[in-house]
Amino acid sequence: HVFSEEKRPGTPQMTLLAYLPVMESFGFTADLRSNTGGKAFPQCSFDHWEPMSGDPYAEGNKTFTVVTAVRKRKGLSVGIPELSRYLDKL
Repeated sequence: HVFSEEKRPGTPQMTLLAYLPVMESFGFTADLRSNTGGKAFPQCSFDHWEPMSGDPYAEGNKTFTVVTAVRKRKGLSVGIPELSRYLDKL
């Protein structure tokens, strides 16, 4: 979501301010530089958290897809473990 575009007077430079979800930022710098011939560079900083809607246990929605992708990237089992796995067993 781009929320600000500003052209620098007297130069070909342009500054864009946008929100980029962390999941979509992996590889962003390489893509940006390769698509601009190395002329563009990002400066990223954290701004805010935004809750995702949807059930991470239900297949077919964005939340499930994101959780599954993160678990796979981290080398964890793809399925979300049951809560009982983490509860103390007396």
